Amino acid sequence: MDNRSAKPITAIGTVTRVMAVRLTPGKDVLLGLEEACRDNGINNGVIVSGIGGVTSAVFCDPTVFPERKQPYNYGAPIVLNEVLSISSLSGIICHDDSGEINLHVHAGFSDQRGNCYAGHLKEGTRTMLTVDAVIAEVGGGLVMSRQYDEALEVPLFCPVQE
Repeated sequence: MDNRSAKPITAIGTVTRVMAVRLTPGKDVLLGLEEACRDNGINNGVIVSGIGGVTSAVFCDPTVFPERKQPYNYGAPIVLNEVLSISSLSGIICHDDSGEINLHVHAGFSDQRGNCYAGHLKEGTRTMLTVDAVIAEVGGGLVMSRQYDEALEVPLFCPVQE
């Protein structure tokens, strides 16, 4: 199926609250952000900004899988066990049909030599001294969910207008 001319899927809402988060040393970044959202009842939102330092990074990047119905997906996790700076953290806070929080986060890292790395954040990325993030909750009729798409064989962002 060729969707190149299909209209974008959109829904409109408002920013209802803003939450600032500081993760402490040793905290898993992805799980810490998820915990902060869960503790504050945020399951529709965006990560506006995120910076900090980590002692390890786990992320994955797109790759080609020719045997799949559609040949693209994230590859095996890349693991960097070294001190890195987070230069950017962005993503969406969604939920599934049962209301369970589902974060889709991407991060940019740099090492002490200025080499840069980036990708889809996975569990195992550990805070060095601090990771600071700002999250905006959205509402006003915008429902941000993620659902598994059988045709594409991946979970997809499914914004809905209520």
